[in-house]
Amino acid sequence: MALSERIILHVDMDAFYAAVEQRDRPELRGRPVIVGGTPEGRGVVSAASYEAREYGVHSAMPAAQAVRLCPDGVFLPVDFRKYEAASGQVMGILARHCELIEQVSIDEAFLDLTGRAGDFREANQIAKRIKREIKSELKLTASVGVGPNKFLAKLASEQEKPDGLVVIRPDQTQGFLAPLPVQKIWGVGPKTGAQLETAGIRTIGDVAAAPVGTLRHVLGAWADVARELARGIDERPVEPAREAKSVSAEHTFPNDLHDIAEMRRALAAMSEEVAGRLAREDARARTLGVKVRFAEFRTITRQTKLAEPTDQPAVIRRIAHELLDAVDRGEEGVRLLGVRAADLEHGPGQLSLFDEGAQRRGQLERTLTYLRRRYGPDAVRWAREIGEGP
Repeated sequence: MALSERIILHVDMDAFYAAVEQRDRPELRGRPVIVGGTPEGRGVVSAASYEAREYGVHSAMPAAQAVRLCPDGVFLPVDFRKYEAASGQVMGILARHCELIEQVSIDEAFLDLTGRAGDFREANQIAKRIKREIKSELKLTASVGVGPNKFLAKLASEQEKPDGLVVIRPDQTQGFLAPLPVQKIWGVGPKTGAQLETAGIRTIGDVAAAPVGTLRHVLGAWADVARELARGIDERPVEPAREAKSVSAEHTFPNDLHDIAEMRRALAAMSEEVAGRLAREDARARTLGVKVRFAEFRTITRQTKLAEPTDQPAVIRRIAHELLDAVDRGEEGVRLLGVRAADLEHGPGQLSLFDEGAQRRGQLERTLTYLRRRYGPDAVRWAREIGEGP
């Protein structure tokens, strides 16, 4: 069967962290729950229940802003262990219905039903069973989208949240895509969207019909990909999990960063996340890199090879800062930063017989990583990572 004739299903858990907390603590049901940050306004929001979202609270928002928008919100620390356990149960349910599963985050996954469902009607029935089993067994809800490729399945799952189910057949593709705002295309953020609107391109249908030259003037090298997506073309396969060859973390900022101290703090947080993922993979990296995307969508990557593989947050953080310093930023704002660890070596590493201090530092860093995963990212922090204010 050709790639264009595939049947892809996307499962996206609804307000996952907050939903798990509300499930486990009945007194929180119906209340605005904010996971991450503190009532004193420190830290960043990791997830918000739908009740909190009604106040305008969303993930990646500074907790201080969330407190102002939702003063009666219930702030809870991040409990990764609990969420990872619930995620494993969700993936176990998905595995009953399909072998080709690509888990793309703790709370979402793609399934390739091409060989399992004869048509989109049967895929719809599978989707209903998956939703029913997640709700009855885990007391959680999921929104599911079904389409002929990843892009359409992902968009479909977003249409009727929470607890939604939307199926897009191939003959419905253009009618579904055309009226959607241009920001629904991957890689098009608010600023790029505003530039496209200035050029008279407001919807995905406008992107599909626009001259390539016009798109390239705004999007650069991304124009060809955006045009294909706008026409409903996405040939990326569903790739089942393998032993990781790299791990990464990146974040797109709601407002472009110009302050180098803010950039360094963001990279420090991402270095901790990458180190945590390396620990879960029982891996160390021989190559570390950073990714910098500027306001005008220009993207630069820098990487370096290490003499010895590492999984230590302090080493990853130091290298990330050095690589950032090597990037010529000029006056342009930064819209995205990322940290990547590659060339992974799995299994137990070799201990140094002579550098006892390095071993102690490594143990300290692993302990800090554990504490942050167990009690939340703000449970313990280096003084240098704390910005101005209390």
